Amino acid sequence: MREADRTMFQQTRPRSRLSSALAMAEVTYHVAVRQVRKTHGNALVALAVNMLQAVIFVLAFYVMFVMLGLRGSAIRGDFMVYIMTGIFLYMTHIKAMGAVSGADGPTSPMMQHAPMNPIISVCAAMLSTLYIQVLSVFVILFAYDVGWGPIEIYDPIGCMGMILLAWFTGGAIGLVLLAVKPWAPTFVSIFSTVYQRANMIASGKMFVANQLPGYMIAMFNWNPLFHTIDQSRGYAFKNYFPHNSNLTYPIWFGIAFLMIGLMGEFYTRKHASASWAAKR
Repeated sequence: MREADRTMFQQTRPRSRLSSALAMAEVTYHVAVRQVRKTHGNALVALAVNMLQAVIFVLAFYVMFVMLGLRGSAIRGDFMVYIMTGIFLYMTHIKAMGAVSGADGPTSPMMQHAPMNPIISVCAAMLSTLYIQVLSVFVILFAYDVGWGPIEIYDPIGCMGMILLAWFTGGAIGLVLLAVKPWAPTFVSIFSTVYQRANMIASGKMFVANQLPGYMIAMFNWNPLFHTIDQSRGYAFKNYFPHNSNLTYPIWFGIAFLMIGLMGEFYTRKHASASWAAKR
């Protein structure tokens, strides 16, 4: 074997916990870059595609609200901010769930490389999604502010916190699906599709939660995205105070699903086999 090949496959054992953490962070960074560039070889094109998806969503909902005459039922304030608070959180939540559930599992060929492990794959999927979504949000808001007029957000830090909460809960759900995927891949694929489609309505981005009757609130209360979107509008608009949602539910929901996903992933990692998919 040539010297270069020996160097490539040589495994050096870190001397301390700090060096181990730095080595893991370096691998996570490179895998995250790979995730960002997965959709296209050019990183700028990959980012542009994601931004275009967000822009199309925003424009489509704007046209739909105008054509159906629903602008008057929205919150008093900037109508585009009302739409974007729903679209941005929905896309962040769904993208995080899809990226984590589609991350490399214990039987993936990537796991044959010694520095890689499923936790690094999950962290890279989460970070790459957060990077793309946050960058898309800032670019779109900047373009709107420059092109159409000054944008007014009452509490930008609170709105950013809700984006992070939507990202966290989406990643936690995706982690549970990732743990279940080797056991029931067809179920996970169907569930992911149904969940994404259902959240077009169940997320509450199309209506104001304070205006819903009690029997309809019970239909949406289970969804953490419903709570984060309604709370984000409370931060975005000075005159809106959410009464039918709270912050504690999505936080505890995300923590619970994160723990379940970690335990499930650990169990799956111990029992997973590459031969499972041979009969499929």
